[in-house]
Amino acid sequence: MSFFKKIFSKEKKETLDKGLEKTKSTFFDKLSKAVAGKSKVDDDVLDNLEEVLVSSDVGVETTLKIIDRIEARVSKDKYLGTDALNKILREEIAGLLSETNFGNATDFEIPEQDVPYVIMVVGVNGVGKTTTIGKLANQFKKSGKKVVLGAADTFRAAAIDQLQVWADRTDVPLIKQSMGSDPASVAFDTLESAVKQNADVVIIDTAGRLHNKVNLMNELTKVKRVMQKVIPNTPNDVLLVLDGSTGQNAFEQVKQFTAATEVTSLAVTKLDGTAKGGVVIGISDQFKIPVKYIGVGEGIDDLQVFNKIEFVDSFFK
Repeated sequence: MSFFKKIFSKEKKETLDKGLEKTKSTFFDKLSKAVAGKSKVDDDVLDNLEEVLVSSDVGVETTLKIIDRIEARVSKDKYLGTDALNKILREEIAGLLSETNFGNATDFEIPEQDVPYVIMVVGVNGVGKTTTIGKLANQFKKSGKKVVLGAADTFRAAAIDQLQVWADRTDVPLIKQSMGSDPASVAFDTLESAVKQNADVVIIDTAGRLHNKVNLMNELTKVKRVMQKVIPNTPNDVLLVLDGSTGQNAFEQVKQFTAATEVTSLAVTKLDGTAKGGVVIGISDQFKIPVKYIGVGEGIDDLQVFNKIEFVDSFFK
């Protein structure tokens, strides 16, 4: 039995394998063409590999870093066969992920503390933000945590309604006000309610707008400031949700949000429906922000804790 199967449940591992299948098959189809007719890793192979990585949404900066590392290995081993390329790529990608994603969590965990652990969720509309919040609530509740949700995206009635559907589905309380209400007021009420209920986890939704960076920054800053009147030093985590199927556009969203507020972790959704899973590698490396969760299916249990060992194993399996 492999190391991976000892740690991860068979069902969870199969879900991840299936979720990354499109990315994996597309990537290795391109890779096989890149080394076709070649027995040795030479300049042509490296040029082709560079093109494969960039076209797989790994990102230019991260691609060049990977190529540089492989070139260094080639210079040490004057004859490096193309049959060893998969192994080398696996090692270098795992190494890059290890530089940002510390630890290898296998479950939904939060630090033990006397007050609720507060997660503020940010991201543009349409990336799966509300769905991610609902799935997070489900996972934390399954692990025995008491969860409270806050509907602080008050600019769209649909956002409040969608979050209510997830609150009902997961049977957790939702604190909300009417559309157009002050988001900071909703966040304040949510934290007050969570403290009274002795909740373990609070998840706050926020508006998914990027049209004006200054307004976004001011709004998120105000939400934070008001929450700290209830619980100092909150939020504990600012989670940016990204749609993995958008590829390079996800990089731009990280740039925009990190310019507007401090982002402490990432959730990358919709990896199962795309061949752009390489975006996880590039974003993790380029922005040095840990990827905490990945979405690999539409089911309520298909949000997984990101584990670099498991991810790389499924990608290169």
